[in-house]
Amino acid sequence: MYENESNRIDDRIVSITQPHIRPIVRGKAGKPVEFGAKVSVSCFDNYVFLDHLSWDNFNESGDLQTQVEAYKNYTGYYPASVHVDKIYRTRANRAWCKERGIRISGSPKGRKPKNISKQAKKQAVDDERFRNLIEGKFGQAKRRYSLNCIMSKLPSTSETSIAIIFLVMNLSRLLRQVNCLFLSFFLNT
Repeated sequence: MYENESNRIDDRIVSITQPHIRPIVRGKAGKPVEFGAKVSVSCFDNYVFLDHLSWDNFNESGDLQTQVEAYKNYTGYYPASVHVDKIYRTRANRAWCKERGIRISGSPKGRKPKNISKQAKKQAVDDERFRNLIEGKFGQAKRRYSLNCIMSKLPSTSETSIAIIFLVMNLSRLLRQVNCLFLSFFLNT
């Protein structure tokens, strides 16, 4: 650093026991820097799918098209709408969704209109409620399934632990659905 007159080192080691972990500047209040893996996930019928995992920082907006295509491969059709965070609302993603007839949640680019209809306001509120589902899934993974406490020493075992957490979340959801099905079957007989 002294010889190059720089104040940064790419891929510097911040943990002796987990040298694969990198600091990711998030800019959030209270914790401007986070450590660990960065994941991009999608949610469909309350099931969470791990789409992208990296130890280095990346822009999640590039994952939207592959996530929507994966949805289409699974269901056979494109979704009517996608409910995304601001980072996903790029011009390229908006144009891509418009070509396929997919409504993207959030306000349009540019100046806000002066008069917004009640229907548009209600749609925006409903979109935010739907989008909060994925934020709740992250909270559930951290609180209930210890996603924020992964202490594996190797990158591959850490990635496996993260994938297993999302698998267990989905299996737990499936088990609840099966229990409800059996319970309703026995109550109706």
